[in-house]
Amino acid sequence: MTVSVLVVDDSSFFRKRLTEILNASGNIKVVGVASNGREGVELAEKLKPDVITMDYEMPVMDGISAVREIMKRRPTPVLMFSSLTYEGARVTLDALEAGAVDFLPKNFEEIARDSSELQRILKDRIIDVAGSHPGARPTAPASRPATAVRPAQTPESDPVRSQPAALVPRPGSPARSQAPARPAAQPASARTPARNYSVVAIGTSTGGPIALQRVLMALPANFRAPIVLVQHMPASFTPAFADRLNKLCQIEVRQAEEGDVLKPGLALLAPGGKQMMIENRGGQGRVRILPGDDRLNYKPCVDVTFGSLAKSFPGKTLGIILTGMGADGREGCRLMKQAGSVVWAQDEQSSVIYGMPMAVAKAGLADEILPLDSVGSRLLDGVS
Repeated sequence: MTVSVLVVDDSSFFRKRLTEILNASGNIKVVGVASNGREGVELAEKLKPDVITMDYEMPVMDGISAVREIMKRRPTPVLMFSSLTYEGARVTLDALEAGAVDFLPKNFEEIARDSSELQRILKDRIIDVAGSHPGARPTAPASRPATAVRPAQTPESDPVRSQPAALVPRPGSPARSQAPARPAAQPASARTPARNYSVVAIGTSTGGPIALQRVLMALPANFRAPIVLVQHMPASFTPAFADRLNKLCQIEVRQAEEGDVLKPGLALLAPGGKQMMIENRGGQGRVRILPGDDRLNYKPCVDVTFGSLAKSFPGKTLGIILTGMGADGREGCRLMKQAGSVVWAQDEQSSVIYGMPMAVAKAGLADEILPLDSVGSRLLDGVS
């Protein structure tokens, strides 16, 4: 099967280069190019591509506006190209909220060392995005609990190739979104009883920024457990993402730093390009930030963080796997389960890409399989 692509970018050089790379991949064909967002919207309706690549800064109509218009007229998987700067991150997060599925750096030198690697990365990402569900969004924005009062605040894909044995066993091959036998969401009667968790850990990838936003916006400022977040994201993006969540949510959200103490009502986001582990020091969770080991493809890696929690807080952790490509998180969840902890996974229907949660569910590790809209409310009544 050939994946058809529409390239939207105001740079003629970038349109030409991207077209050459994609057409050379064998099973991808660029069916059209557009030099601005308005032309992109019109060609999207006319050509009906499987995937659209989108720049964000263009004349006539910018990329974010174009994504919104495409999602209104004919929802299509959109891959954004962005700069790896704080401002680029902010704009990209806006594009993801508008409906884009994923993003890549626009500077090809930043994502690959040679042309063959570049072609592989672009090809894999286009094919993965083509299999996504661009319409997998909550029906309405999560509402903030009316009684919650926010306290005053003080002022960086494939599966994991290998894991250091001291951190977590090596996961197997990635689960693909087209695999059969996908478990359905479970009824309320299958819910696990409320428990007093030492930590709630959430891992996600493609589709995760918006999924995390929806989940965390449902929580009150006085949420009863500490939260750690692992989102596959570049180092230059995680500060902007943490800031965005902190402004939208009633709990406090910030990028984790070495030595941070876990506490209720605080969500700590793993910094991009590094690994985050949690240690138990006298019953108190503390953050360890480690360099991004080259043996690990994901930086940060869900398996690493979840594996550390299985050791530090056995039976006292709630692990949640949300939308994302591949199988990162499966082995970490396996360790959690072996230690007596609880695991939830997002269901297929609400996942932008049903890879990571499917890997967990198919391995029989999920105590509950939940629609995204239900995760926040389940946290409220499932964490005592």
